[in-house]
Amino acid sequence: MAESKPLVQIGALSERTGVNIETIRYYERIGLLRAPVRSPSGFRRYSMEDARRLGFVRRLRELGFSLEDVRALLGLADSRRPACREVRDLAAKHLDGVQGKIKDLRRMERVLTGMVASCERGVTPQCPIIETLWKAERTISGR
Repeated sequence: MAESKPLVQIGALSERTGVNIETIRYYERIGLLRAPVRSPSGFRRYSMEDARRLGFVRRLRELGFSLEDVRALLGLADSRRPACREVRDLAAKHLDGVQGKIKDLRRMERVLTGMVASCERGVTPQCPIIETLWKAERTISGR
């Protein structure tokens, strides 16, 4: 693929993509982004393709994909013929994790709703929420 002409410095790339400058540097260090072209004065210079790739990485991270999965998806996207089945398998694995988290959050919501309701508007001498949390801690630690 022909490289597009470098256009912007790291600050402008950060603004354009919504990715923090230190995160951009980190992605470069771990190989998610290629090392940028440097200006004669040593400034990093990024192309539109770099911005596009960084936007792709940012979107995957927003969706909760691990860095390992991001690396795998970038590798598939970079190949001349992305293997749709492999992409689907990675997405399906991630979906399972998301659904598990949703289930956990719903369970947490039910517990917290019950705890808040047990407070009777906060006028009881002992706090039922603190008592419930202490009981939960004792159950976890085996006391």
